[in-house]
Amino acid sequence: MKKILSFDIDNTLNEPKMPIFPEMAELLATLSQKYIIAPISGQKYDQFLIQIINNLPESANLDNFHLFVGQGTQYYAHKDGEWNQVFNFALTDEQVSEISAALKEGAEKLGYWDESVLAPGDEIIENRESMIAYSAIGQAAGVEAKKAWDPDMTKRNAIAKIAKELAPAYDFEVAGTTTINAFVPGQNKEFGMNHMMKELNVAKDEILYFGDMTQPGGNDYPVVQMGIETITVRDWQETAAILKAIIAMEK
Repeated sequence: MKKILSFDIDNTLNEPKMPIFPEMAELLATLSQKYIIAPISGQKYDQFLIQIINNLPESANLDNFHLFVGQGTQYYAHKDGEWNQVFNFALTDEQVSEISAALKEGAEKLGYWDESVLAPGDEIIENRESMIAYSAIGQAAGVEAKKAWDPDMTKRNAIAKIAKELAPAYDFEVAGTTTINAFVPGQNKEFGMNHMMKELNVAKDEILYFGDMTQPGGNDYPVVQMGIETITVRDWQETAAILKAIIAMEK
């Protein structure tokens, strides 16, 4: 029997970097009455709030939402009306500098570093405390622009290859639509899921995971390799259809 419904965020629960639609918010709220809802993504904590939590209806059981930030290298739980950080495997300043330099040099060598396309205040490389994210055209770029930039992941795989050569002490993993996540080896979603199971006292067979990048090299693939039951989705609408079916079966 499943106890946890766990989700990637971008392209699984929403359009990239956009708040979840009301339909998804209602589905998650309904499911939170019975299941633990545990999104796990490379996003920063504030993006979990902006994209998911702040859009939920009052009927949502927030105590059943558990946020695994930075691929699960940070964990936030809700209790007594507040969100509290349980752990954070933060990078050192030296690690941040080494990873950022490798990503920038890799992107520059291939001609994929262009700050002129950024919206005011946006950035290509973002420090997410426990990981670094390269977003080719920035976090604030439009959905269609992001989808068009690297649909087959060729550009990002090439950047990641060079970055790995420049900074072999770290791992570089394709995610989202324009993103490369960089982190200490082993701190991918397998790391996060193992901590999720420990913190929430559940076994693998009690988790159902949804993700859009479950292919080898994708940031959801480590979950597949763990043997956790995984549903591959194309977009948030497909996730919504499956969640509706789960709710219907519960009636």
